[in-house]
Amino acid sequence: MHKTILAAVALTAGFASSAFADMTVGVSWSNFQEERWKTDEAAIRSALEAAGATYVSADAQSSSAKQLSDIESLMAQGVNALIILAQDTAAIGPAVQAAADEGIPVIAYDRLIEDPRAFYLTFDNVEVGRMQARAVFEAAPKGNYVMIKGSPTDPNADFLRGGQQEVLQAAIDAGDITIVGEAYTDGWLPANAQRNMEQILTAQDNKVDAVVASNDGTAGGAIAALTAQGMVVPVSGQDGDHAALNRVALGTQTVSVWKDARELGKAAGEIAVALAGGTEMTAVDGAMEWTSPAGTTMTAKFLAPMPVTKDNLGAVVDAGWITKEALCQGVSGGPAPCN
Repeated sequence: MHKTILAAVALTAGFASSAFADMTVGVSWSNFQEERWKTDEAAIRSALEAAGATYVSADAQSSSAKQLSDIESLMAQGVNALIILAQDTAAIGPAVQAAADEGIPVIAYDRLIEDPRAFYLTFDNVEVGRMQARAVFEAAPKGNYVMIKGSPTDPNADFLRGGQQEVLQAAIDAGDITIVGEAYTDGWLPANAQRNMEQILTAQDNKVDAVVASNDGTAGGAIAALTAQGMVVPVSGQDGDHAALNRVALGTQTVSVWKDARELGKAAGEIAVALAGGTEMTAVDGAMEWTSPAGTTMTAKFLAPMPVTKDNLGAVVDAGWITKEALCQGVSGGPAPCN
């Protein structure tokens, strides 16, 4: 299955050329709070270096105002393309306009920027939501569910939530599942997720049977709140964070939907070089026309995610994503490859 995914996502290649030796690509990160962004960054750097291009970046530190200033600074450095992980997709509009005015292509990296001038590169986040809900539903087909959502400023939060609802709707309609708590997580911060989960547990007198958390950071926060009450229930996540994969091996987290950030970063670097070199967005290998929920027609590329549960933990070890030692830390008699 992993080989199939690699084949599906390795769609851009062959951009390396001495013609790109003077090319600079700027990356504006919303923050480095999540473990995975460092993996993305390394992959972007590697792809740019392979093409002979230069990498420059800025960290907005969770401030949408700083991100606008950061992008202005990157443009002042003469970047030929911009990769933007938007802190607030509604607030990033002036930066896209400024880049368009200068003829600088923009890649909306892993978060939608509602602008047809931005190339949208991400994983299929609705499918990620479906995968999360399927795994939790298989483990808890009945009971009280809590939905710990992502940041309200990130469209991915609602894409995920929509996919989750698709899977759970029939059981909700049948009365098998009741959603007893639901909350956005400001900034995707684990501490905020933990606080939300604590409040829901208090309100429900701990009568909670499952948690659909939208990423591994929020899952970690929810699990901390559950652990404090001596509770273990099915919990979802995504990103393949090492700590989360270890929780899957330990049995405290049910699934982490793995989005191989190495492939996403590689694609971003290669697409940035291609667009800066004059390639039309529609000519990028794997690009498709996509209409956003708000009705904006965009050019996009979606990579394939993979749910990782106790049944296929060996896949992330085999792929070199995590070492067996890190995966199995503290695990005794658990699932393969830890047993």
